[in-house]
Parts: sequence; structure tokens; C-alpha cells
Amino acid sequence: MRFLERERATVARLLPGLEESLRALSLMELEGADSPAVQLFRDSGGPGLLVPAAYRGRGATALDALRVQRALGSRAPSLAVATTVHHFSMATLVALAITDEDGGDDPESMLVEGVAADNQLVPFGLPEERPGAGILSPMTATAGPDGWQVSGRTRPCSLARSMDVLAVSVLVPSWDGDGGQVPAVALVPAGADGVSLGEAGADGARVTLDDVLVPPELMVQARPSASAPGGPAEVMLSAGFAWFQLLMTGSHLGAVSALVERVLLNSRLPESERVGLLVEAEGAMSAAEGLARRIDDGGLDESALAESLYVRYCVQDTLSRVVPRAVELLGDLDSVASEEIGHLAACASGLDQHPPARQPMTGPLAAYLGGGPLTIA
Repeated sequence: MRFLERERATVARLLPGLEESLRALSLMELEGADSPAVQLFRDSGGPGLLVPAAYRGRGATALDALRVQRALGSRAPSLAVATTVHHFSMATLVALAITDEDGGDDPESMLVEGVAADNQLVPFGLPEERPGAGILSPMTATAGPDGWQVSGRTRPCSLARSMDVLAVSVLVPSWDGDGGQVPAVALVPAGADGVSLGEAGADGARVTLDDVLVPPELMVQARPSASAPGGPAEVMLSAGFAWFQLLMTGSHLGAVSALVERVLLNSRLPESERVGLLVEAEGAMSAAEGLARRIDDGGLDESALAESLYVRYCVQDTLSRVVPRAVELLGDLDSVASEEIGHLAACASGLDQHPPARQPMTGPLAAYLGGGPLTIA
């Protein structure tokens, strides 16, 4: 099987027409300000990739989704990164809303089905960094007669101006009425009163929520039966973050794979160099596939979240070796090719820019390995 053939075949199976549409356009067309990539993703049914088929989605497994993200990253890295933030929302919503006991008529399941049926984009907005708060710390939500008033700031990647709905984590009263609070996911329509977007430029991806009213039917709360045995309900939301690590890793592996593919196709380069980069890229993908298979086997728990971080940081190290070597081997190209190589290199090297960064996680991972709970810094 040729390099990336398996991944691109997975896209063709689950998102018909998308691979062909992306292949027909140049890299810089897909990466430009007027790129049609997001619309092509919508048209192929991409928003429902992780939604079960019973809820009108594509029913992709974690392994499928990883391969899709790698393939998209090799064609349009920015699209792969942006859609990962949407898939994180959907993975979390599916985990919170759909249980074996559901009959499919509850509001949460209907929301998930509606996203898939209407090809809506629902990026997950992580709260902006606050002193003493982790990156999964919920936003402020105040109960009122008509629902909840939600306030906060977030940066849902480049989907800020394409989103239909924004998903954010908040705290709401627990089901058992004991006075405690549990995490929930608030679904905020992009056009709701109190939602504002930053100006074009550095703040263009910022979304501010100023006392936005979220009605009860748009607040998805973990069911008591969905709570992890022996642990609080927020474990489920945190464990869902493993999906983010997995798919973001696949997206950046796609960008570096585009560089490796160009090296492999250049017969003038030494075989030892070509095969060496192939081994590095496929070894990193194999590690990610192991994590994906664990998730598919039902292992979406705290230890899976820890493993997702191990894999992600390991892949970062691989990319730090592969990217500069690939760029060096692909030197002396014409200006158009050089621009594309430079762009791919920047995209491939960006995995370390996504939360959580390795250095802040050193302490939490050490504490976890010593028998404590895993916290996300």
C-alpha cells in the first residue's frame, strides 16, 4: 500500500467527494483567506463524522477519525486543525448525551442528530487562560428563570467566523440536588445576543460571551449513570480531551506527511533519506493508532487521557526531527514550491502550540504517575 493511501481511502469512504475536491486545488488556495475548504468539508458531511449512524452521522471510529485527520492535514492543514476543534465538541456531546438507555427522543440526542443532519459546525471553546485556572476550567454560568446566563472568553480556533454553534463547558447544579455542581456543555448559537467576535487580525479568533442566555434545552449535562465509577462527572469531560489530543496529533502528522510524501516522490534523493523519514512518520502514526484503538475498545478514561498526552508529546519530538530534515532535502525548489514547503513546515511544527503544553504538564503527569489524579494544567 502506498504512502497515505489508507488514510485517503478512509476519507473517500466516510466523506465522499472531499478528497477529490481538495486534491483539485493547490495547497495555497486551500490555505488562503478565501479558501473553500470549510464549505467542502460541510458539503461532504464532515460535521457528522463522529456522530453515530443511528443519529444520522457518519459513525466513524477513533481509528477512522485519526486517519481522516491525517489525510486532511496532508491536503489542507488549516482545515484539519480547525475541524479537530469541532470533533472535540461532538465527541464530548456524544459521550454526555447518548447512553445505552437513551431512546433517541431526549433533547440531548436530538441536538446531536441535528448537528449531523444540518452539517453544523460546533467548535469547542476552551476558556482563555486565567490565573490559577486550568484550560478545562468551566466558564461562569448563573441560573435564571429562563435558563443560564453564560459569560467568558474563548478562542475556538479558525472556526470562529464559520461556526453555527459554540460549545463551552460550564458548571450547573447536580442531578441529585445535593447543592453541588457538575460540568455541562452549553450550546450557544453563533448569532445569540451577547456573542461578539474579535476584529480581524490577531484577535479574530476570540469570541466573547457577555451574559448570553442559554435555555435549558441547549444545556447538555452528564447523566448520573454517565459518571465514571468512583469519580466525579467532570472525569468524563476531561477524558473526552483525549479525543482532542488524538485528532490534533493526526492533523499535524498530516502536514508533516505532506512533506515526507514530497521527499518520497523525489527519486533524486538518496533512498536512505527517503526511507528514514518514512520510518519516522509511520512510527509516529502507529503510536497514535494504538491510542485510537484503545478509545475504540471503550477505554476513554483518565488513563487514556494520560496516554494521549504521552503519544502527543512523543509525536512532537518526532516532528521536531522530521520537519527540518525534510525541508533541507527539499531545498533548491522554485518559488511556488518553496512557499508551499515553508507553509507545510510551519503547520507541521505547530503541534506544540495546542493545549496542554508539555512543560506545565510535567508536574501533573509526575503526580499522576505517583498515584494521584490527573489534572490538566
